Amino acid sequence: MSTPILATKLFAPARRPQVVVRPRLTRQLDTTLDAGHRLTLVSAPAGFGKTTALSDWLAHLDRHQSQTRVGWLSLDDGDNDLTRLLTHLVAALHGVGLDVDKTVIESLHTASTSTVALTALVNDVTRAGVHAPGEQWILVLDDYHSIGASDVHEAVAFLLDHLPDHLHLVMATRSDPPLPLARLRSRGQLTEVRAADLRFTPSEAREFLNRAMGLDLTAADVDALEERTEGWIAGLQLAALSLRGIPERGDVAGFIEAFTGSNRFVIDYLADEVLNRQPEQVRDFLLRTAVLDRLTGPLCDAVTGRADGTRMLEDLERGNLFLVPLDAERSWYRYHHLFADVLHARLRAEAPDQVSSLHQRASAWCAAQGLVADAVRHALAAEDFDRAAYLMEQALPELRRTRQDGLMLAWVRSLPEFVVRRSPVLSILSGWSRMMSGDLDAVEVRLDDAEAALAAGPHDQDLGAAWADTDDLRTAPATISVYRASLAQARGDVPGTLRHARRALDLAGPEDHFVHGAGSGFLGLAAWAAGNVEEALSTFSEAVRSLHAAGNLVDELDGAVVLADLWVASGRPSRARRLCEQALQTATEGGVPYVRATADLHVALAELDRELDDLASAEAHLETARVLGERTSITENRHRWFVAMSQLRATSGDHDTATRLLDQAESLYRRGFYPEVRPIAAMKARVQIAAGDLSSAAAWAHDRAVSVGDDPNYLREYEHLTLARLLLAQHRAEQHSDQAGSASPIAAVLGLLDRLHAAAADAGRDGSVLEIRVLQALAHHAHDAQPQALSALSRALSGAPEPHSYVRLYLDEGAPMMAILRQHAAGEHDEAMRGQARRLLERAKMPVEAAEPQQPLAEPLSQRELEVLRLLDTELTGPEIARELYVTLNTLRTHTKRIFTKLDAKTRAAAVRRARERGLL
Repeated sequence: MSTPILATKLFAPARRPQVVVRPRLTRQLDTTLDAGHRLTLVSAPAGFGKTTALSDWLAHLDRHQSQTRVGWLSLDDGDNDLTRLLTHLVAALHGVGLDVDKTVIESLHTASTSTVALTALVNDVTRAGVHAPGEQWILVLDDYHSIGASDVHEAVAFLLDHLPDHLHLVMATRSDPPLPLARLRSRGQLTEVRAADLRFTPSEAREFLNRAMGLDLTAADVDALEERTEGWIAGLQLAALSLRGIPERGDVAGFIEAFTGSNRFVIDYLADEVLNRQPEQVRDFLLRTAVLDRLTGPLCDAVTGRADGTRMLEDLERGNLFLVPLDAERSWYRYHHLFADVLHARLRAEAPDQVSSLHQRASAWCAAQGLVADAVRHALAAEDFDRAAYLMEQALPELRRTRQDGLMLAWVRSLPEFVVRRSPVLSILSGWSRMMSGDLDAVEVRLDDAEAALAAGPHDQDLGAAWADTDDLRTAPATISVYRASLAQARGDVPGTLRHARRALDLAGPEDHFVHGAGSGFLGLAAWAAGNVEEALSTFSEAVRSLHAAGNLVDELDGAVVLADLWVASGRPSRARRLCEQALQTATEGGVPYVRATADLHVALAELDRELDDLASAEAHLETARVLGERTSITENRHRWFVAMSQLRATSGDHDTATRLLDQAESLYRRGFYPEVRPIAAMKARVQIAAGDLSSAAAWAHDRAVSVGDDPNYLREYEHLTLARLLLAQHRAEQHSDQAGSASPIAAVLGLLDRLHAAAADAGRDGSVLEIRVLQALAHHAHDAQPQALSALSRALSGAPEPHSYVRLYLDEGAPMMAILRQHAAGEHDEAMRGQARRLLERAKMPVEAAEPQQPLAEPLSQRELEVLRLLDTELTGPEIARELYVTLNTLRTHTKRIFTKLDAKTRAAAVRRARERGLL
């Protein structure tokens, strides 16, 4: 389930019957529909009539622009949650016929990668416009000053940069937002309506005061009042309300003459005058309901203790007393923000002791109506933290099921620490929030707090009575053990992971399927971390079955991603593919994809496709995953998209981009969920080796203290295999430069690989065995031991359970592997083995007969030089390549000269040929 949509936020305020016609503003706002226009900014302080001006203009459009549709979204502080804002934004677009795919709505739960959802949204809006030529759409964001979150501003800036021409954004705000206004202004894509534009002119002020407000002021009175308020509409309205109660002509003149001061003073003065002139029951109603962001009759009754809420709201609206309807039925209202500020200030000044109790009454009513978020907010405002904690505990199971992680995190952070520590359930929630941020030490403290509270509860009647009686409380001891298993997993403590996971299973009841799934899952992960892939497959499969029994389909499907990784480790990628494809079908067969699962599954399929050298399919899967996005609750998977895309970019020779993507992956990676069997730092070292940056890779090896003399350890196997590649690359570089002054590392590398091979074979990790045999072949080849190299390659090709599932494993090793494959293809092996070697050579687009393997370049090509090189391998002329790259012809010649020098080539054709020989193209 996605974030609930509050329909009243999508309701454009109704146009007042006694409106002041303002053609100058209409003409200014009409530029919104100009071709190429991006943003209309209506920016002015409170009370300048921004919303009214827009609603009047929209009524004008409705009469004169039949092909223009308008969506409205009223913002508030809650919209600083990017997921909430974008969910309502999509709903506003839906309401005016701009259909956005439901998968995009689901993907809005991913705050950390907002461009994923926004890109899909823009694409859908663009397609919708194509199907309705001539139509124009406007989206109004009212009260944008409520937004302070940087990720929300970034999302809006993205929309401004990429909106199609048929959708125009209008924004009403009290202050200029941190958006690229200067750029829009310079491009003529911005219309600005400021306070000076919104101020009433003398003629407009006369029409407003005498016709709309029903006064009978002289021209001199109006001019004086207009001058003193400087056309400030709220000031004029407040003055008019006060003047209605002044019967004598002389008093009117005196009032106007005394009317002066700053806006804040005027607000306070006139509000006091307005409130003082209201009947006591109206004034009491206004002050007591000032604590409410939204008003409806029954809620007002609950807060005031009266029974006239609905009638009072109707009377206030008829009296033009700063009440704004939020729906067409006139069921929900809000106070004008300016008036609400005044009411709050008066309530705190006159009855500070009542504020807390008013919020408590509002909280009780909202809780009874199922408005949990409002109930919690009022309890927090009342500083009734025990009630807020109780309400949170009651709501957590549903919030967890619907993946409203942002709200859960905000709640637990809003409570004082002592309140959290008294609640086992909230202490666990707090521990989870710390794990999301990577603060493992704080996780342990919170779990200790949860256990201490559980131990104290039976002996402290008041403490136990404060807890909500939920399944979360009943299963808290088992859940604590699950999180302790996760903590041990994050620290690489396999025995600790096993101990805590087993305890969780011992504490779980027969119907506690989620705990069974989590406990079994960590047993499987512990087996994986120990290198026992067969046991991990069996145990984790049982965990997935428990998640299925618990009805937790999303986590069940995510479990398929883990099982796919395990099948790859066992050397059976085709089993991993079938599992992912079946899970993907399950995720989508209901018509509404479980976006979190489908994104992860597409990433897994992309990695499998890359290994098969089907790069186009891998790219397509990653693009689909990017559009779908990932829900924020799957923190443990956020990094995987960047890892997979990095591998794809490295495959095409774009090592700089690959490294940057791994940097992003590293920032998103969180320990504590899965064994770190492919450390990102080691992946970066492999990219550096492929790029010829051996010094950086050597620095990684030094920092990690990884050595050829190490004993086998599965959690370091990836690092050891990376080290083997580094030493082989260094050896080849030394041989090429005739600087081999130290002893050859090949014997030590072979010793390390032999130990790793024995450990992997004993544990049944056929995927590891295959990779080790490939490296053994390369090591023997580097040592000029060709018979041993061919023997190792034969074992790799013949011993793999699924030899045809591997391509990039061989091709990524470059020229040395191509040389061994050529010898194998031309050797005396059986036809099947020669056929496999020929298959790989064909995938590499290399002839079976070949020259000696090429050594690494003394100076690697830069990213820009690689871009030029790829264009040299086309039919484009020099000037055409320069235009393609947006550089001058002289700059292109400089790049080309450097490429020729590095490749030792004198012509374009020779450079392309040598680049192909080295696997650069």
